[in-house]
Amino acid sequence: MIPLRNTLPYDVQMKDVTVPECPFCQSPNVLLPITPEEVIGLYGGASKKTLVFPCCRGTLRIIDADRDYLLAARAIR
Repeated sequence: MIPLRNTLPYDVQMKDVTVPECPFCQSPNVLLPITPEEVIGLYGGASKKTLVFPCCRGTLRIIDADRDYLLAARAIR
């Protein structure tokens, strides 16, 4: 079972991937430095990606994804 405290909801709008709130500094509507194609490459744990949030430079290791959530290697909620 996937622990929900390790998940981060995201949205794809056009060619941008956003999260409703930064898990580190709580900035709203953060644009992630990742493309929708890279998110699809994360599905099923096929690859891993380190995200650096542009608002506060917090880093997060993404180990899996699905159509609604990114799964981090550590708790973020």
